[in-house]
Amino acid sequence: MDYLRRKTDDFLKKWKQNPDRKPLVVKGPRQIGKTESIRKFGAENYEQVIEINFVEEPKYKQIVEEGYKTAEIIKIISRMDPSKKFVDGKTLLFFDELQEFPEIATALKFFCQDGRFDVICSGSMLGINYGRIESNSIGYKEDYQMYSFDFEEFLWAKGYDDSFTEDLFAHMINLKPFHESELSVCRGLFLDYCILGGMPAVVREYISKGTFEGSLAIQRQLLADYEEDVRKYAGGLDQTRILNVFRQIPVQLAKDNKKFQISKVASGARFKDYRGCIEWLADAGIVNICYCMNYPELPLKGNFDETRYKIYFADSGLLVAMLDEEAQEDLRANRNLDVYKGALYENVVGEALTKSGYGLYYYKRENSTLEEDFFVRTMRHLIPIEVKATNGRAKSLKVLIDSDKYEDIHYGIKFTGGNIGFENSVYTFPYFLAFLLKRYLAGRL
Repeated sequence: MDYLRRKTDDFLKKWKQNPDRKPLVVKGPRQIGKTESIRKFGAENYEQVIEINFVEEPKYKQIVEEGYKTAEIIKIISRMDPSKKFVDGKTLLFFDELQEFPEIATALKFFCQDGRFDVICSGSMLGINYGRIESNSIGYKEDYQMYSFDFEEFLWAKGYDDSFTEDLFAHMINLKPFHESELSVCRGLFLDYCILGGMPAVVREYISKGTFEGSLAIQRQLLADYEEDVRKYAGGLDQTRILNVFRQIPVQLAKDNKKFQISKVASGARFKDYRGCIEWLADAGIVNICYCMNYPELPLKGNFDETRYKIYFADSGLLVAMLDEEAQEDLRANRNLDVYKGALYENVVGEALTKSGYGLYYYKRENSTLEEDFFVRTMRHLIPIEVKATNGRAKSLKVLIDSDKYEDIHYGIKFTGGNIGFENSVYTFPYFLAFLLKRYLAGRL
């Protein structure tokens, strides 16, 4: 099947156009298309692409045995494989599976200073090794975070061009409700995306067959691969604890109170024993953590309780694949997204916010019904976001906006299954517009 367009493509082109570009480190969880995108970029922009995969070719870990300077490394690479040609100014050196050999990051300083060759490093599970990578190359590299397909990339895969996205954005800007036929098309596309998620192998299978056939099997294999990564990269007893947390996420999202409770993971489990396990899953790019704010005010960073949080899957399709058989049937056959008490809606919106570059924060006041699903910020405002399974009233949103106690909050956003609207300082948008929220806020509010 043909290459499926990614947002990474545009980023790589801009990186290449920068005369002061530094070696690039592309981060992201496994099997989201990092290698494929970098290979395509290399083939289209360089005379020579030298690809070294430290998993498939562990012998190349020897390339630093004489030191980390550029001349020494390319000398050893050329000696190990004379077919690899280095042409000044026209060569991309691509180090893949960096997590297997983080020591190579020390060489990035010398490649940056040398300047003759462009360097891109890539790997999954980089977050768990990133302290070593960062300390070895600080100031001499650029980082780029890649994710699985977002909804816009899914639309591209389905054959929709940029004009479709621009039309959606125009509806947001003008607060213009969609016609019922437009809503029907967009809801259908978004529902498919929610069920499938954005893992390239799953999307590719769906595009080629035009049905969900085979998608669940691929999703479950991806889940098995993630569990294998835990066993491979997590040390000691933490393996069991990490897997316990991972498997407990769908169970806890199914509850009305979606705050993650360590005490439910295992008998006698305590936060201090599991703290590193949750961070490990987040660093691996498998989950997104949404922290509870101490108080709904700016700034967001530092204003949260690290012991109170919700955990969402970084790819909603993998959450779907972990649901029970009855929920699977309800989703795929009956197209019912209301399973799991709105957890899927929350997960999908949280995923869209993360892929837009937002951190995730929520608020729940102790001994009160006041609770808000997410918060984002602009330069001057804190914006509460409510995710509603139905287009019902949002009481907490109204309290936050109307009360004099919350000085940074002047309006809110509600994502629902309904249409576009604006009333009482609340902007209402369909779920499928969540991927455009950051662009919308940047230009307007």
